[in-house]
Amino acid sequence: MLSEGPRTFETAKDVILSAHNSTSRPDQIQFYDRWAQTYEQMKRDGFERFVGVDGSKGMLQHARDSGLYQDLKLAMLGDQTLPVPADEFDVVMIVGGLSASHVPVKVIRELWMAAKRGGLICMTTRSNHDNLEYKEALEGEMAEMEAEGLWHRIDVTHVTEWERGVTDQERGYIPGWVYVFQKL
Repeated sequence: MLSEGPRTFETAKDVILSAHNSTSRPDQIQFYDRWAQTYEQMKRDGFERFVGVDGSKGMLQHARDSGLYQDLKLAMLGDQTLPVPADEFDVVMIVGGLSASHVPVKVIRELWMAAKRGGLICMTTRSNHDNLEYKEALEGEMAEMEAEGLWHRIDVTHVTEWERGVTDQERGYIPGWVYVFQKL
């Protein structure tokens, strides 16, 4: 999660969405290679506070070693409440966690609570065969939250080559989705 200084959420939105303009794996890798070199630039652009939450001590140590994060919290989302204050962050992101075997759908309400009014919530999920039922439930919860007036959808992007498949049924790359909502 990141909290932004004097700039608007448009800067964060542009960065988040630019990662998904190209769906080829080499282009995605090249984007992240370039972006890794500019993480500190995000601080110069007004992003002042990075908070990481993960259930893995190893992942948190890697984040700590990066020097980017001001605060890191160990928590298993779904088993424990998201350990951050409500209405705190300009941008809240979850990447790689929204799947049936990782984080329950209900967690997106906690992500919403962590965002400031007007803040962005960016989420990703796979759309491979094993995750279709979860994706349907996730999108149902997203639609319900939109109907409740909690947020509105900014963008939904389908990425045809999201990640490399690992099962016998998934040869090559599997697709995924990126969702960006704005808290009302």
